[in-house]
Amino acid sequence: MATLPVTDATYDAEVNQSPIPVVVDFWAEWCGPCRQIGPALEELSKEFEGKVKIVKINVDNDQQAAAKLGVRGIPALFLIKDGQVVSNKVGAAPKASLQSWIQSAI
Repeated sequence: MATLPVTDATYDAEVNQSPIPVVVDFWAEWCGPCRQIGPALEELSKEFEGKVKIVKINVDNDQQAAAKLGVRGIPALFLIKDGQVVSNKVGAAPKASLQSWIQSAI
């Protein structure tokens, strides 16, 4: 399973109502660090398939969810379980760091 693009319109259904934990990646096309972690998130979405869903929200197109969560810089990653923020992380990180962050939060 690859990362799933989400919009403000689909956020509630894909994130808050998800039966499994969700990592939300707030990103933008022009953001270098966002593009840097993109491939790692794609790989992790396959590794955690069935356990964790990884979704991406482009903040240039959809700002409501980012505003509700108080996103001030990107990339911003939030781990959400049962509609509640369990953990969050700002900035780029290597795949191994992202993997251990996800595992520690679920």
